[in-house]
Amino acid sequence: MKQKYVVLLDNENGKLAIQEYAELDKEMLSLLCEETYDAIAIKAAMDKDRNALIQALRTHNMYPPGTYTERIADAIVEMFQPGANSSAELFFEERELFDPVVPAVVDESDDDDDEDSGIEVDDLLDDDIDDDFEEKGIIKDLKNSIKISDEDASIDEA
Repeated sequence: MKQKYVVLLDNENGKLAIQEYAELDKEMLSLLCEETYDAIAIKAAMDKDRNALIQALRTHNMYPPGTYTERIADAIVEMFQPGANSSAELFFEERELFDPVVPAVVDESDDDDDEDSGIEVDDLLDDDIDDDFEEKGIIKDLKNSIKISDEDASIDEA
């Protein structure tokens, strides 16, 4: 899924707005959420540290993934620089969130003559199951909690 975040800084009114768009239909982005922040509060969080800025940006309505939030925070820091743009558009592809899994490399050059010290697969598949946990009388004594109504019973007879 493609997503877009539009960040708008309104210096005159002291507001920062973030709009979240997502591709709900093919090649068409729809507005999902718009969150407005006090620019002074964002600036104070930004001056404190990066994590404070990220926490200030996340709300109940807008909680983008960490990698998205980091890029949004970078754009906001840049926007507060003198002479910078007052808006930014950030595009994301959901596939960017998932890193390909790289299999671990096993070095088999050491001690090839030694036997494996691990457990054999056959030992893991142990058929010796204790029957102590089974109580034979419980299942027979269970009562059916579902009652079939007389109306439903007559449907089968028709």
